[in-house]
Amino acid sequence: MPRPPKPPVAVEDLQGFRYLRHFGALWQPLRDCAVDKAGNRTFFYDQYLALLLLYYFTPALTSLRGLQQAAGLDKVQQALGLPKAPGLGTLSAAARDFDPGLLQPILAELAGRAVPVVDGHEAEALAGLTAVDGSIFRALPRMVWALWMDARHKGLKLHLHFDVFKGVAVKAALTPAACSEIEQMERALEAGRLYVQDRGYACYKLLGDILRAGSSFIGRLKENTAFTAQQERPVGADARQAGVTRDVVASKLGTDHHKDEVGQPVRLVWVHTGKAGGDGRPEVLLLCTDRLDLDAELVALGYKYRWWVELFFRWLKCILGCRHLLSTDLGGLTIQVYAALIASLLVSLCTGRKPAKRTFEMLCFYFAGWATAEEVQRHLEKLLKKEENSS
Repeated sequence: MPRPPKPPVAVEDLQGFRYLRHFGALWQPLRDCAVDKAGNRTFFYDQYLALLLLYYFTPALTSLRGLQQAAGLDKVQQALGLPKAPGLGTLSAAARDFDPGLLQPILAELAGRAVPVVDGHEAEALAGLTAVDGSIFRALPRMVWALWMDARHKGLKLHLHFDVFKGVAVKAALTPAACSEIEQMERALEAGRLYVQDRGYACYKLLGDILRAGSSFIGRLKENTAFTAQQERPVGADARQAGVTRDVVASKLGTDHHKDEVGQPVRLVWVHTGKAGGDGRPEVLLLCTDRLDLDAELVALGYKYRWWVELFFRWLKCILGCRHLLSTDLGGLTIQVYAALIASLLVSLCTGRKPAKRTFEMLCFYFAGWATAEEVQRHLEKLLKKEENSS
């Protein structure tokens, strides 16, 4: 596999709060927003974002009160231009009053600057591969607006679009858990993507909407999906090696009584996973794509890559620490999640790789002053050598 391009951000530029100044033009629009308490505009949106990023890069900070205490430190105040430490009331007001939508352009800009972590023929054939999925965050008991299955279950759902070959999140939305994932995906569609989604997004109208948006799809359908076969394709040796058992071009999904909501022929590929299902029989996935040009094994591989978004959710919750909620307001929680995604993007921009636990730990040591830039660089070079030896 070819060596990935050089990361666009040098390690030296991330010392302390310097990594924020490196992207100063992106943070600048946030300066126009401030918490206005009795006409005293002393706490600004960019300062709040910086504190949240400090929270994610400092494992010792585990609560809003700890963050407020950190804001009282002289070095933090000097770096952020804070005349005094914001109180808990000010931090709560910031979470409630600031517009989370202002962070979306920052997220998109940083994602655009990320470099590919996968290259070669597969990445070229599956260009634009974007995994879409949702993950539940357990809400606090007092968050009654987040009712889920019953009165005892409250939750939030993060709807994420994940650029597979860059290893970064490119779009996100936070909603109460009791919502439609399909509707959320329909609202976030854009051109030039190859969306890959699991069976929870199996909707013929959604597939048609993806095509009308100027994108393509690889999605899993229910095993009993009805279709009208147009052409049975031969399954080659490489495809069989990838678990493909059947490859069919269908002129229409659904029965004769269904409206053709996709609007064009699609490809159906059956893939044996090598595992047993809940009933003990071999598990076979039914994948659907509009990409008639792809080899069947690449269709199977594209769906396999969907697992990367699941790994990213684990990183976000377990390593970056996004499970602990700092607000009870949906807007404040959305800001917190966007800040977590921005923090993750900064790791990717620094390393030129997907966020990993050991690399994140090394960066935390660096920000805390325990590791030098040279030691971080040696860590990255060691990762690169390991990747070259395994390729």
